[in-house]
Amino acid sequence: MINILITSAGKRVSLTREFMIELKQVCSDDKVYTCDMNPMMSPAGVISDGCFRVPPCSSEDYIETLLTLCIEHRIGLIIPTIDTELAVLSANKDIFAKRGIRVVVPDYDFVLKCLDKRKTDKLFKQYKINTPAPRDKYHPEYPMFAKPYDGSRSENIHIIHKSEDLTSDILNDPKLLFMDYVNKEEYKEFTVDMYYGRDNHVKSIVPRERLEVRAGEINKGITKKNYLVDYLKERMEYTPGVVGSICVQLFYRKTDDDVLGIEINPRFGGGYPLSYCAGANFPRMIIEEYLMCKKLEYSDDWYDQTIMLRYDDEVIVYNDGEKQRRSVRFGRYAV
Repeated sequence: MINILITSAGKRVSLTREFMIELKQVCSDDKVYTCDMNPMMSPAGVISDGCFRVPPCSSEDYIETLLTLCIEHRIGLIIPTIDTELAVLSANKDIFAKRGIRVVVPDYDFVLKCLDKRKTDKLFKQYKINTPAPRDKYHPEYPMFAKPYDGSRSENIHIIHKSEDLTSDILNDPKLLFMDYVNKEEYKEFTVDMYYGRDNHVKSIVPRERLEVRAGEINKGITKKNYLVDYLKERMEYTPGVVGSICVQLFYRKTDDDVLGIEINPRFGGGYPLSYCAGANFPRMIIEEYLMCKKLEYSDDWYDQTIMLRYDDEVIVYNDGEKQRRSVRFGRYAV
């Protein structure tokens, strides 16, 4: 069983295509499947080797549906992509493992610490990584920053410069965490893609400076072989329970090498395609480890100063009377 399933595929066309490229190089007959709640409306589902409909990950039928699909379609690897499914898939890894199916996600305890930013702060301190200082909303010091402890995609975040900005809605929101505001004229914002092998040792570390962000996801970025590589390798080289791709969000001040931890996402980051194009081939690492039983060594063999400039593109689906369909991306990526 060596086919791959990417869950909640949605718009993750680049990630899906990267897995397809790498798997075809190993065996041209193997497939990269996807699943989504609405396969016909999933661009990544359209370009994959097949997309299956699944219920929401909160549904009682989700795990059973997913397991049945894996058995029917000879799927040996599951690659989760969104925060809402990470905990349920991590909690049920053993159910899949008994059928020879590996879910490439960190252990449940680590995932929960990443999904709750109150616990993430303690996790950073465990790694000896500083975080923005907490602020008392009832005795505020301006400027300060507020974000939900379980938020994503930069939703419900607030920069509070003066007392007028601290509205009653913000003050009374029980989910908001208040902290020191990090001056982006002093600090650069980085997302660091890290790949952990099955032995829980890090195999690759790629800092990406976030030059421009849209809806919480990198829109323009550049890889940097800088201080952060050795800094994170020293502190997070071995992390029990962590496997596969994670991304760590940091602020970095070059003048004194000060680092502030912000978030840890135990999955592929939305900007990972930049690291892939720079040569940090996490899909190939996953295939070699889980499907080819190879032992990986740490590598920094990726290109520094690689720039990604994102733009909007389309997946076009043609439907005819015989229910056949094909997709086209500007003609170059015809499927």
